[in-house]
Amino acid sequence: MHSIYLKGEWENMDAQTKESLDGRTEKLKMPNLVPWKERVSYGLSDFACNLSFQMVGTYLMYFYTDVFGISAAIVGTLFLVARIVDAFDGPFWGIMIDHTHTKWGKSRPYFLWFSIPFAVFCVLVFSTPSMSLTSKIVWAYITYIGVDILYSAVNIPITSILPSLTNNPNERVTLSTIRQFLGTAGATLVSVLTLPMVNALGHGNEKQGFFLTSLIIAIIVVAIFMITFKNTRERIQTKQSKKSIPIKEAVKALKKNWPWAIIIFINFIYWLGMQTKSQVTVYFFKYNMHHAGLASLILGLQVIALVAVVATPATAKKIGKRNTMLMGMILAILGQLILGVGAHTLSITTIIIATIVGYLGTGYVSGLIAVMLADSVDYGEWKNGVRAEGIVTSFSSFSAKLGMGLGGAITGAILSAGGYIANAAQSSAALRAIEANYVWVPIIGFGLSALALVFYKVDKIEVKMQRDLELKHQAEN
Repeated sequence: MHSIYLKGEWENMDAQTKESLDGRTEKLKMPNLVPWKERVSYGLSDFACNLSFQMVGTYLMYFYTDVFGISAAIVGTLFLVARIVDAFDGPFWGIMIDHTHTKWGKSRPYFLWFSIPFAVFCVLVFSTPSMSLTSKIVWAYITYIGVDILYSAVNIPITSILPSLTNNPNERVTLSTIRQFLGTAGATLVSVLTLPMVNALGHGNEKQGFFLTSLIIAIIVVAIFMITFKNTRERIQTKQSKKSIPIKEAVKALKKNWPWAIIIFINFIYWLGMQTKSQVTVYFFKYNMHHAGLASLILGLQVIALVAVVATPATAKKIGKRNTMLMGMILAILGQLILGVGAHTLSITTIIIATIVGYLGTGYVSGLIAVMLADSVDYGEWKNGVRAEGIVTSFSSFSAKLGMGLGGAITGAILSAGGYIANAAQSSAALRAIEANYVWVPIIGFGLSALALVFYKVDKIEVKMQRDLELKHQAEN
């Protein structure tokens, strides 16, 4: 048992302490389960995030090109520049969390402090002030980068707080499942209702429609984050979590933390594929299928993912988290291949079948990323003796947004290369460019993610790791 301690720790313990710890080995038990009120309040945080950011991720490129009047190439560059900013903004928030010590905890206060600023920028990014093209581009850069930075401020704590809510592996899966279930519900809701709301509130004026829709969503987002703040509690308090960790020390949690590196890579490449597809969904149905209204129907099929989300805890318990996610990736790839057939034949029936299969796959994947990141926090402490929830989990937001930003840049570059012209009849090259983004680029992201999962081995050592850490925390306290 003494192998779980850092060099010198076990040797420096007195005999009575060693005997006490040895006697506890068989008596270890995980903390109580998180109450249902807290589970739902935690999950609602992702409902709020997805209401706002799904609108940004799915409709902002269309808004910029077809409503605000900015070219696809310029928009693609904007998305890429925003990701460069994220190279600093994600880790910055992680370091801030690791240095935050309040009566509310480390992560929880950020829901209170930054939900209103985030909501304000969610409205500004869909505003259309009358100005020159150059001024429009500057406005887009300021508001989009602003909403991106503030999204990190409220989203990173959703992941960083998970290891502090419970150290029970099964309970973490339950919490993450509820989070993903509600997050998917939020994403589905905004995907289905955005365009109808834009049309209803704008009365044919898309500029007014997008502004009023974003305003309503922003108000809901603030209310939900207040609920999350009020009803969650950081109950796992270790000796390290109660003090600020120097940046140099916190980075040690990443040393040889291969589970973390693998999940961060997957988070990056998976969201790159997801973003290229979601950003051109409206384009595909407007120009390739000549039926823009079908976009809301197809995006609404995200509700199918809830089946996989609900099944995730039982599936992960039976075959392991790694294998469950791998199964999801394979289903996502299969869905895209079927989608390729539907896009070629313009068969809506085939496209619906492909979408259902794909969403079943992504439902399994999305529900496990946060859980496996929480496991990497534990692995970093187990391997290196340093527990740094903020810095470890902050790279989740960074890698996802880097993937989405690069996906946006790729989307813009492919559309531009294909000769896409907003609100015009598209050439065959432009239609192929839209199809490439919608069908083929995501396959690359899902395929590389599946390959990376082959090297993920934490499931095999999780029981020993959690037992060792609990003994270590008992000794510290």
